[in-house]
Amino acid sequence: MGSGKGLAFPIRHLIAIGCAVERRSNLIPIVSIVAIFLLLISTSSFAQKNSKNMNDKQIVIYQLLPRLFGNKNTANIPYGTIEQNGSGKFNDITDKALDGIKELHANYVWYTGAIAHASLTDYSAYGIKVDDADVVKGRAGSPYAIRDYYDVNPDLAVDFKNRMQEFEALVKRTHAKNLKVIIDFVPNHVARSYHSYAKPKNVIDFGAQDDVTKAFSAQNDFYYIPGQPFVVPTNGQKTPLSVLQDGKFDENPAKATGNDAFTASPKYDDWYETIKLNYGVDYQNGRQNHFEPIPPVWNKMRDILIFWTKKGVDGFRCDMAEMVPIAFWSWVIPQVKQANPDLIFLGEAYNPKVYKQYLEQGKFDYLYDKVGLYDGLKRLIRNEPSADVAAIRYVWQKESAGFGKHMLRFLENHDEERIASAGFAGKAELALPAMVVSATLGSGPVMLYFGQEVGEPGKGQEGFGGDDNRTTIFDYWGVPNHQKWMNGGAFDGAPLDETQKSLRAYYQQLLKVTSTSDAVVNGEIYDVPQTGNMNNRMYAFIRYSGKQRLLVVANFDRNQTLEANIEIPDSILKVKHSAPVTDLLTDRKLNIPAGTSIPVKLGPVSAQVIEF
Repeated sequence: MGSGKGLAFPIRHLIAIGCAVERRSNLIPIVSIVAIFLLLISTSSFAQKNSKNMNDKQIVIYQLLPRLFGNKNTANIPYGTIEQNGSGKFNDITDKALDGIKELHANYVWYTGAIAHASLTDYSAYGIKVDDADVVKGRAGSPYAIRDYYDVNPDLAVDFKNRMQEFEALVKRTHAKNLKVIIDFVPNHVARSYHSYAKPKNVIDFGAQDDVTKAFSAQNDFYYIPGQPFVVPTNGQKTPLSVLQDGKFDENPAKATGNDAFTASPKYDDWYETIKLNYGVDYQNGRQNHFEPIPPVWNKMRDILIFWTKKGVDGFRCDMAEMVPIAFWSWVIPQVKQANPDLIFLGEAYNPKVYKQYLEQGKFDYLYDKVGLYDGLKRLIRNEPSADVAAIRYVWQKESAGFGKHMLRFLENHDEERIASAGFAGKAELALPAMVVSATLGSGPVMLYFGQEVGEPGKGQEGFGGDDNRTTIFDYWGVPNHQKWMNGGAFDGAPLDETQKSLRAYYQQLLKVTSTSDAVVNGEIYDVPQTGNMNNRMYAFIRYSGKQRLLVVANFDRNQTLEANIEIPDSILKVKHSAPVTDLLTDRKLNIPAGTSIPVKLGPVSAQVIEF
């Protein structure tokens, strides 16, 4: 999510795991049953069309924050203002920039932080009220504390008055490069300062018609703590923003905080800058569901999704999807897909026990594979004592068995530590075997985070983000290794050193292979038994289809060379193939005689994708 700090990161996982699966009442009128039946038929045809489109090639998502991506300023003053540290703009994502993204074989770009969110930059001259520093994290603010769902972030515009047109031009530019657009949908909470200045005339703002005397009402947009004013939390530390904070925020009665803190006095580690939206779940009374009639928030969120779909958005990454009732997703996704059947919905999810329900009942296209594959691969990359390739095997054989093609694999995003950071691996190349596994294990999407491909270390005390091994999402900042590739807007990578250029070339080749591979997109998977000197830091599997066979070998061991003679089952040998035995990551033809086995010799921390 990215809205919290410190303890909020593990807390949100616990929250997600505790979320109950909600069910609609079975007392539905006959007319509603007919309507639902017709909707299901149409949704089924949409799903078939969407599935066909998505199966043409592997989805490769490139995530970037426009505020950071296009920023050429290198001042990097902790807690610096937008004037001091600069901000990238929609217009900085030029044709040249998009060409560079396409070189990595991406076909979707996730523009994080495009929608207007709370910040401390003053736009009062344009009629937007200044946000209160007591309820904004960092000077730039969290992209997950939405201030106006019908507007874009003014930081990203060259001309404030034409900010939406500049976003629309970026969408058109992206589409012209045959790339699709994903933006964030943050359904669980909004900024405490939420007020839509840009909403269409017929839209009623969140909370405008709430009965604030009631802690819970299914007709309210928010949850309240009647009779108690909101109390600003503090950690007692002084920062350069302290001069802007008086410890007060005018909210009476207090509203419940985004991470389900139903108190007027949230803790500093809570998502105190956000307020929880009410989908008809009475959390303080046994999580009772009140979904009939449809709660107002449902309709408002549907209209917001359709609004952005009509702007040309091709997909939504749904923040903390498990904190919103599954019944809402089941209701809203088919409706929004009527506006564009090829839309994709990607859910941020952390509870493997409900993955299948969110895919089948909730109708998501894809979910994060964080708790399973990412966490297991991170242990291997870091060479932790508990690291074991059994975690990889468990993911596809057990955890996501039967729906692996719906899981998004990644090694970096805005919430996670940078691979090259001192706190993660310290060196980007140590993650390459894990990246090969991420990109080949399933036929679902694979994702890169901007700067990952050039070894960005996420170093520096940026401000609220702190020196936490991540690239800050809360502050105005320049991203050094990425800025080398950006090269002042040339986007040619000329200032990169040879190691960085080599790393980017590796990502290019790997994603060229996987994004066009029939075995990866449409094939089956076979688990290669442990053989030769393989240990629990070495893993091999075969992806095969009627058109292609691939042997994927990954050696995570820091010291030992993998040496094995890998036997190929007769059932896989019968699959037709025409290519000579080739290491696809180097395009090197391997001088291996025809037979029922493939000899492999693979050095420490390396991988091969062998077509045979």
